[in-house]
Amino acid sequence: MKSAYLYVRVSTDEQKRKGYSLPEQEDRLLKYCKYNNIEVKGIYREDYSAKNFNRPEWKELFSEIKKKSSGEDKNILFIKWDRFSRNVEYAYEMIGKLRKYKTIAMAIDQPIDFSVPESTVMLAVYLAVPEAENTRRAQNTANGIRRAKLMGRYPNKAPIGFINLTLMDGKKTIAPKEPEADIIKWSFHQAAQNDHKISEIMKMANEKGLICSRSHFFRILRNPIYCGLISVKLKSNEEQMIKGLHEPLISESLFYQVQSVINTKRKTTSKKDDLKELFFLRGFLTCPVCDRKLSGSIAQGSSKKYPYYHCHDRCRTRINAILLNDCYQNKLQQLILSNNTIDLFKCILQDQNIKTLKASYLYNQNLIERKIKEEGQVLSRGRKLFLAGVLKIDDYNELKKENQVNIRHLKKEARDIFLKLKAIDKKDQIEDKEIVEVFRKFSEFDTSDKKSLVSLIPPVDIDYKTGDLSLDLNQAFLKILSKKSNRKTNKKNEFY
Repeated sequence: MKSAYLYVRVSTDEQKRKGYSLPEQEDRLLKYCKYNNIEVKGIYREDYSAKNFNRPEWKELFSEIKKKSSGEDKNILFIKWDRFSRNVEYAYEMIGKLRKYKTIAMAIDQPIDFSVPESTVMLAVYLAVPEAENTRRAQNTANGIRRAKLMGRYPNKAPIGFINLTLMDGKKTIAPKEPEADIIKWSFHQAAQNDHKISEIMKMANEKGLICSRSHFFRILRNPIYCGLISVKLKSNEEQMIKGLHEPLISESLFYQVQSVINTKRKTTSKKDDLKELFFLRGFLTCPVCDRKLSGSIAQGSSKKYPYYHCHDRCRTRINAILLNDCYQNKLQQLILSNNTIDLFKCILQDQNIKTLKASYLYNQNLIERKIKEEGQVLSRGRKLFLAGVLKIDDYNELKKENQVNIRHLKKEARDIFLKLKAIDKKDQIEDKEIVEVFRKFSEFDTSDKKSLVSLIPPVDIDYKTGDLSLDLNQAFLKILSKKSNRKTNKKNEFY
């Protein structure tokens, strides 16, 4: 052998378990080549698994082999055959491809003389041992995961909406992660109502901040981990549900209700709901000609569609639905709370004992800040022990990882308390507001809430040409509401 390409490979788990490293392999190969007067034509360093040959550096090396002429001396050197491959089938296939380009692959610690027929037996052993080792390791890992699941722990990578945590005893678990957890809860409740298609719920969830594909979203809705159950596959290929130790996001009854909705061929009511949302005044409008209730529908124009409230049969009474809806909403948004009602709100806020609650939140906030500072000190001490050689690299990395998770969890708690304090401050500000606009966000109400409000405050004296109308306020509303424009001019309580 006059020249050779050097191939060194390591995977992360092997480096941790066996102490393999790329520089160590490279150094041994270079010394071997120097001792045997072999010219090094190139060094290819790989940080990839050997389960197949779909590896970036190997592909580059194989391309280089194919470029060289057939008369050239082409050899590939590596430390052991497990650096070459950990799959017997793929290994023999690649040896055949290399032979086609007159290239010899050789392990310096496990040399094979391909001119001797019996040497193929040793090659089979060298290739089979790493594959058997991989298979055994995979089996042990699978058995360990299965045992952990049977005990109610979830050792795998946390699904979306959860985060992996390490407990004080070193065992792995998962905990809810915000804001994904709240969005997933909302998604399950929406799916259980069966008002929208699952794809529409997914789009709404994406808008709220849940980042996942369509297929992933369907897997979320079918995953029992969210209701506290862990699916365990037994050796008999049967599936068993184990009650998990982690905190569930939803109840079991809600989960199975969603499964029933997903697995049942159904007709969604989303189209009807869209029409109900557009014609939320339907049922509260009366025809001025025949005194019958007005209906609502969409008329097809030459270029677009037009929604109308209209009468039946030959009666031609109709009005633009968008115009009338806007007029009703504008009138409603002119209503504000009266001074007496604001005083009542002040009493309610005082009854909630806001000051005591705020003091409790501030105490917890200081406590969390102190814990975050302590976690920082723990990491600092660990770093000093590592630099002094007392703490090993693996132990330090584990300490650092756990420390980061704890700090992240504490910061989330601190953020939650900050939001609660902000909400309390907002309540305090309500007491001092001169005007409280209770219907300012009417357009964001659910359809059912809109219709309930219209039934309480129906439109009256409607001009079906201009859309102008008045609101019918009963005695209860007259006591708590006043008109915004009147308050600006003279602070007297004048009502519709």
